[in-house]
Amino acid sequence: MFIFCRYQANAASGMAVHDDCKLKFLELKAKRTYRFIVYKIEDKQVIVEKVGEPGQSHDDFAASLPADECRYAIFDFDFVTAENCQKSKIFFIAWCPDVAKVRSKMIYASSKDRFKRELDGIQVELQATDPTEMDLDVLKSRVN
Repeated sequence: MFIFCRYQANAASGMAVHDDCKLKFLELKAKRTYRFIVYKIEDKQVIVEKVGEPGQSHDDFAASLPADECRYAIFDFDFVTAENCQKSKIFFIAWCPDVAKVRSKMIYASSKDRFKRELDGIQVELQATDPTEMDLDVLKSRVN
């Protein structure tokens, strides 16, 4: 019963997810076609706003997020383990800067779980309200 009620609440939010969102995510996950994907909500639908090429850096990713608007993002983080092994983790980042409009914050917060369920393969989730909450040191600390 609880699951049914929870599903109904998500269905009632009415947030659609454009097919391109899942397609780009699958390309990142399977083929490493992109370094990052930035999603935005527009007209009651989550859409792909921007993709980062494989050679782009964490700084390029951070610069692609607007300073005053909420976004969802996927970041493919490469790192080296203590055993000197090259690995990567797929981060889901809910970007919600303090200066964003309250209505926008509410829409992104209420749609996040439903949207995340559409992207199978997320390994780490991160909530960020300013750039320091998703800098490289924070990402490194979350993969261990």
